[in-house]
Amino acid sequence: MRIRIVHDTVYTYEQPARGLIQLMRLTPRDHDGQHVREWRIEPSVNGRLTAREDGFGNLVHWFSADEPTDALTVRVTGEVETFETDGIVRGAVERLPDLFYLRDTPLTEASPEIQAFAKRVAGAGESSPLAILHRLLAAVPEAVAFTPGPASASTNAAQAFAGGSGVCQDLAHVFVTAARHLEIPARYVSGYVRRADGDADAAHEGAAHADAAHEDSAHAWAEALVPDLGWVGFDPAYGLSTTEAHVRVATGLDYLGAAPIRGSRTGGGTETLTVTLRVGEGIAQAARSRVQSQGQSQSQGG
Repeated sequence: MRIRIVHDTVYTYEQPARGLIQLMRLTPRDHDGQHVREWRIEPSVNGRLTAREDGFGNLVHWFSADEPTDALTVRVTGEVETFETDGIVRGAVERLPDLFYLRDTPLTEASPEIQAFAKRVAGAGESSPLAILHRLLAAVPEAVAFTPGPASASTNAAQAFAGGSGVCQDLAHVFVTAARHLEIPARYVSGYVRRADGDADAAHEGAAHADAAHEDSAHAWAEALVPDLGWVGFDPAYGLSTTEAHVRVATGLDYLGAAPIRGSRTGGGTETLTVTLRVGEGIAQAARSRVQSQGQSQSQGG
């Protein structure tokens, strides 16, 4: 499947902001399940854009604006060809030992309630890690209802579990937390997903601040380590293993390690953030679909 992504993040400030810096994990890497055909990051103001790799193996871009500005747009465009792997992630860049992903963070500490939840899931059937993870995949959205919308990066797994609902980020945190409590290495993944019902268009506007995260700007899921298979993707928001509709961008111990954009500035007053996202067919695939549709129409008409 070829997936085309257009992702705009627009910041506006009451007054010109100085010393504007943006840290962006917005660029996917190749692995056996995806090939990046083209990708581009375009800030709307003059500045310096540099690329590096972080400790998790994610591609990270640093942008620093040359001059104060009262608005900044970061546009990401690209096309990724994906392949069905039944959720198994092979050929990805791995910089850390697998057992590192048993480490808790403030966002993924297991509350007594999550510990009890994980124990119930583990004891409800076959004891193999893969079987447990599939039961966990089904159980998380039953315990924490998926409610798309803006999120806060400060919401941890325990709070989301206690609240009984959350965005994809929250469900991924709960899944990761429960898996780690069961001694299964697990990590947080940010990326994009193309919905089965067609193009995934989204928009969000509102006040933004340092700990704000936005559901519309990216999707999130989890990966867990399965013996004899390796890392496998689980999307608790949709209750399925990752498919060719998922574009994997960044990984981390939690949201903060894989956040699409984080930044800092001096001054500027109130900041407003608008995010628009379009995830659809790649250009070549869309053309093939039109040709097939025309052919079917002609056959039906004839």
